[in-house]
Amino acid sequence: MKRLFRSRDDVMIAGVCGGLGEYFHIDPTIIRLVWALVGLSGTGVFVYIVAAIIIPKGTNW
Repeated sequence: MKRLFRSRDDVMIAGVCGGLGEYFHIDPTIIRLVWALVGLSGTGVFVYIVAAIIIPKGTNW
């Protein structure tokens, strides 16, 4: 079963982009760039904060 977690290894701020990269099997840098472009509108920052609160931290197995 595939679950979305915040990354503990690929962390810049809260691990949201790293976790999304692991989940979708793409480079987290691409997600960070897209998120930065969306963040310029103001809603991206709010969505990132909500995602950091809602998405649980991953475990190091």
